[in-house]
Formats: sequence, C-alpha cells, structure tokens
Amino acid sequence: MHLDSLPSRAAADLPLPTGLWATVRAGIRGTRIDYTTAPVGQAVIMLAVPMVMEMAMESIFAVADVFWVAHLGADAVATVGLTESMMTMIYTAALGLSIGATALVARRTGEHDPEGAARAAGQSILLGLAVAAAIGLIAAPFAPSLLRIMGATDDVVRGGSGFTRTMLGGNATVLLLFLQNAVFRGAGDAAIAMRVLVIGNLLNIVLGPCFIFGLGPFPRLGVTGAAVATNLGRGTAVLYQFALLIRGSGRVRVTARHLRLDVSVMRSVLKLSGSGTFQILIGTASYIGLVRILSTFGSAALAGYTIGIRVILFALLPAFGISNAAATMVGQNLGAKRPDRAESAVWTASRYNMAFLGVVGVVFLLAAPQIARLFTDDAAVQPFAIGCLRTVSLGFLFYAAGMVLTSAFNGAGDTWTPTLINLGVFWLFEIPLAWWLATRTPLGAWGVFWALTMAYSALAVVSAWLFRRGTWKARKI
Repeated sequence: MHLDSLPSRAAADLPLPTGLWATVRAGIRGTRIDYTTAPVGQAVIMLAVPMVMEMAMESIFAVADVFWVAHLGADAVATVGLTESMMTMIYTAALGLSIGATALVARRTGEHDPEGAARAAGQSILLGLAVAAAIGLIAAPFAPSLLRIMGATDDVVRGGSGFTRTMLGGNATVLLLFLQNAVFRGAGDAAIAMRVLVIGNLLNIVLGPCFIFGLGPFPRLGVTGAAVATNLGRGTAVLYQFALLIRGSGRVRVTARHLRLDVSVMRSVLKLSGSGTFQILIGTASYIGLVRILSTFGSAALAGYTIGIRVILFALLPAFGISNAAATMVGQNLGAKRPDRAESAVWTASRYNMAFLGVVGVVFLLAAPQIARLFTDDAAVQPFAIGCLRTVSLGFLFYAAGMVLTSAFNGAGDTWTPTLINLGVFWLFEIPLAWWLATRTPLGAWGVFWALTMAYSALAVVSAWLFRRGTWKARKI
C-alpha cells in the first residue's frame, strides 16, 4: 500500500499553507504534507514548531514535581534531586533508543513503505519494553540502597524510598513515551507527539497535589505521590500513543504482527539504538567530568555552574526540537532518494537554529546578572553563574549548527560518526582543556566555562567538515 493511500488527510488533499504564521499554525495542527516534496524551509518549520513545543512539554514534568514537593521540605526535594540523577541513565537510554526508531521510521516513510515503518515501530516498542523490564526488576527493589550510594541521609532514605522505587519501577513510561514519540516524529507526525505530552503534563500537574497532599478522595502519599502522579500522567500518554498507533491515526499503523519478534528488523534497531545510547552517554557523562574539576574551587563555583548550566540546558531544549526536525527530513528524503534535498534541509535547519540560539545568546550576555538573581541571592555564587551564562553563550552560534548536524547524521542512520565526534570533542578535547585552563592558567573556574565554549565550537567545525564529505548520503539501514 502506498503511503499517500493511508487514511486521514493525505498530502495531496490539502494545499500548502502560505505565509509564516499560516505555516506555524499548520505545523501545530498537524496538517499533513509530503516532506520529500514540499518547499524545504516550510517543511522544516512545520516539523520544528511542534517538536520545539514537545521538548518544552517534556521539561515541565520535572519542574512540576519540584514545585509541589518543595512544600514538603528539604528532604523531599533532596529525594527528587537524587532520584533524577539516577533517572538520567534512563533518559539516556530513552534518547539513544529513540535515535534508532526515528531513523528507521523516517527512512521507510520516505521510501513509501508503511509496512516497513510499522515493523520498525513495533520492534522499537518491543525493545523498549525489554529494557524497561530489566531496569525495573534490577533497580526498583534496591531503591533504599541506591539512595544511600548517592549520599542520601537516613531521613531521606526513610521518607524517599517510595518515590525512588516508584520512579525506577515505572521507567517503562519514560522509555515508551520517548520511543513512541520518536516513531511519530520519524513519520512526520510531530504534532501528535506534541499533543501526547500536553495530555501527560496536564494529568501530572492536576494529580500531583492530589496525591502529595491527599486532596479530596485521594490518599496523602507525600513525596511518593509525586512519583505516582508522574507515572500516571506519562502512563496515560503512553496508552494514548499506543491507541493512535493501533488505529493508524498518523502515518504509521502498528498491528499485532508488528509486535512479534522480527530478528532482522530488531538487529537494525539494536545496531542504531546501541550506538545512539553510547553517543548520548558520552555527552551526558562529560558534564560529570567538568563538575569534578569545578569542585576543587569550592561550593560557590560549583553552585554557580549548576545554576548556569541548568538555565543553558533549558534554553537549549527548543534548539533540540529544531535539530529533531532535521533528522526527520534527512531520513525521509534519503528514503525518497533525494540526498541533495536532505542536505539542503540540514543547512536550512542550521540557519534557523543559529538565529534562535543567537538571540538567546544575546539575552544571556545582557541579562545574565538578572537571571542569576532569580536563582540565588548569594553574592559568592552569583559571579560564577553570571560567568557561566555569558561565557558559554559565546559558543551558541557554533553549537546551534553542531546540534543540527549531529541530528542529521543520526537521521541518516550514521550514528557512529556523531558518537566518535562526541568522544573526541568532549572527552579528548574538552575535559583536558578544562583541567588545564582551570589549574594552569589565571582563569581558574572560568577555564571550565571557556572549555565548554571551545568544545561547542569544535563540535560544529568537525561536524560540518565530516558532513560536507557526504558519506552519510550512502548510508543503508
């Protein structure tokens, strides 16, 4: 069956929107177009807008938890913080597995092979369930011990074990939420992925105070209630995703036969997702190395960096949405045998991302003192937070392009190239440079901030050089 014969609105049935705001509205509504033939700039915007909003929705989960839990005291907040540190590994696995799902579904969609896209989606879901079961069975029973390993006090362990056990035991809601949204993104149904997270977030926000404080008929569960609400919100979103996939509401329809083990397809999913997970892990773990270097300069430097980097990472979320749009465009257009169009989409997305992060960088340069004061009034901490925001933002233009190029490789199924780039830039260049600048020059703690900026710039330069070589265009998956 040809892709354009799928039910609901087909690409040929609707005229392309005219004008920027009409294009943005069409992207949010989920108006269906053919991403292998529509004007490149318009296609990127229609993918990027809902993906940007999707990333913003994902960040709200953690913010909502901390907001309500903060009313329970420092031990409850510490529980959330320590558990989120453990959950970082689950998020890493979810993001890595999603890379493979997006690449395979996008390629098959571009080839007008809905059956192949459905097989890739089904095998990705199976893999997510297997990984989630393994993590839940191994980690959840040992929640108190894991909290102690993370440095929790006895009071935190007594009051917070339920929260940690619920979050680790319910990790399937994280993995499947990411994976199934990756399927929608790869197929070009970015608006569906956005709406799913809106539903999950609304439930989490409403149920959070109910379970934490025992409002109305709900039991008072304290900090554990935050985990229950989060898992219920995410779990409902996952069920809604699955219902849409079964009904074929988007471009991909998953049936029972697609959820049976298919060794050849599963091998492809494992190959891409395994290297993708390693890629994410390398980048995430490099921040631990920077924290270790900064810790030698005292709590003020460490606190300032923590504030600065959290603000920066939050600001980068929309940029990741634009990068995800590039991955979908690359995958679909390579599938349609239009590699030059795929390359054009990447450079277009890079320009959009550079414009966005360029504006954010200017804001950070000018308003860093005001931003720092929102998070701390400690006179010893503020200079480090300001220094982090201003220095790192100098590399935003480069990093904007680097993010898109990295996603482009992943969208093409060339997951090892960005993995090796991350290894070289973050571990062989950034960490040694940060140590040398911080300990062997007058920069001190500021050396770590400058190392981040230089690493962002190096990532963009190396990625652009390798991207222009064009070997990713011939990648078979």
